[in-house]
Amino acid sequence: MFIGKNNEIRAALFQQVDTLTDLQFNQKPDANAWSPKEIIEHLVKMEQTIARGIQAQLANPESPKAKKKPIQLSTLRFIKVKAPSHTIPSPDFETKEKMKALLHETRMELLSVYTSSNLNDLRSKSLKHPIFGNVPLIQWFPFVGLHEKRHLKQLEKTIEKLKGHK
Repeated sequence: MFIGKNNEIRAALFQQVDTLTDLQFNQKPDANAWSPKEIIEHLVKMEQTIARGIQAQLANPESPKAKKKPIQLSTLRFIKVKAPSHTIPSPDFETKEKMKALLHETRMELLSVYTSSNLNDLRSKSLKHPIFGNVPLIQWFPFVGLHEKRHLKQLEKTIEKLKGHK
């Protein structure tokens, strides 16, 4: 089930963040890269967007049925995807504890959507993804973990650069 896998990825993400000071957490490794804080904020915004998108589609009687998609491809970082504008993080300074709390809140929101939903509806309705097209709602829950795993790799590389290990 997706919950265990998503929790493992989240724990690894928090482990990485916990190695940083708040200053390092907000530092960019270079001008064109996101800081660890920005990576986490992007994840917060994505998870919120997905949870709310699933809720909207559950309430939509016209939501189309869709075939399963190869969502595991989303972990491959050589496949470049431009973040949707509403998920782009702000450059504002924030503490890692606050960002971890926000990430926890969005996870609770997503789990609440899952536990309060009818599995048949989750299988028979879909939400549009910019690359995969319409993805069955049931696949969005593991997708959140896969997306986070993709950014965990980015976070690890960012932290290596910040700490001077190329």
